[in-house]
Amino acid sequence: MKELDLLLQGYLDGRWATAAADERAAFQAFLELPDPVIAGYLLGGNEAPDRITQGIVDAMRGASQAAT
Repeated sequence: MKELDLLLQGYLDGRWATAAADERAAFQAFLELPDPVIAGYLLGGNEAPDRITQGIVDAMRGASQAAT
């Protein structure tokens, strides 16, 4: 899905280089989720089940908004 690709790439371009190890690990774990779940968090506005996952979702949304 192109929208997900843009959000994920925005995060990588905007935050990955300066992200702490725990944030990088959370991002990598996030990528293991099924695409429909990721889409629900990033595009559907679904609330993530835990603080760490929600932090990654917020970071990706923020990186995407900063890029525009």
